[in-house]
Amino acid sequence: MAGEPTVLIVEDEPAQREVLAYNIRAEGFDVLTAEAGDEALVVVRETPPDVIILDWMLPNVSGIEVCRQLKMGSDTAGIPIIMLSARSEESDRVRGLEIGADDYVTKPYSVAELLARLRTQLRRIRPAAVGERLEYEDIVLDLAEHRVYRAGAALNLGPTEFRLLTAFMERPGRVWSREQLLDRVWGRDIYVDSRTVDVHVGRLRKALRAEASGDPIRTIRGAGYALG
Repeated sequence: MAGEPTVLIVEDEPAQREVLAYNIRAEGFDVLTAEAGDEALVVVRETPPDVIILDWMLPNVSGIEVCRQLKMGSDTAGIPIIMLSARSEESDRVRGLEIGADDYVTKPYSVAELLARLRTQLRRIRPAAVGERLEYEDIVLDLAEHRVYRAGAALNLGPTEFRLLTAFMERPGRVWSREQLLDRVWGRDIYVDSRTVDVHVGRLRKALRAEASGDPIRTIRGAGYALG
């Protein structure tokens, strides 16, 4: 589904991988899977996820090495990683966190607790994914009520413009290319001409200007669009 967070599960034990995938899909998130470290690196390059759940002990390339490589990459350093491991010693937890893992969960773990930790990471990077209220200057976007206000006045946005504004407000200042917005708003499996983005950004701008002066969305020549 377009706009849903994507979680990559990297786990070499099929039973654990399937249990995690089932429960994360039940939360309404998209799921990618990999069973080896080298496969995980390929998946991340081809389809960058929002969060990675990464087992320490993996064939070919260890989870700790996958984490190190991803945190060193400029395009992947910001992806939260939840490390899973049977290693429960404090020194192991410290090593995992120092390598760059954003959270560390020891096996055996509670699926409910792991899902709570996953939601915590999503709340940090994509607050809209967990039903948060987003605010930027005089714009308020209420995910629970599916409403948008500017300067206190309600705006009438179509569903595509609503998803566009959600993406912009999750990352104010970030420059989004047309291709990135297509992936986030329309979904990776749907073909839409990139110029369609321009049409819907134009509609969003018109709606935002209807209730207040000034255009909060910038056009970055040769790059895309940004809020603020």
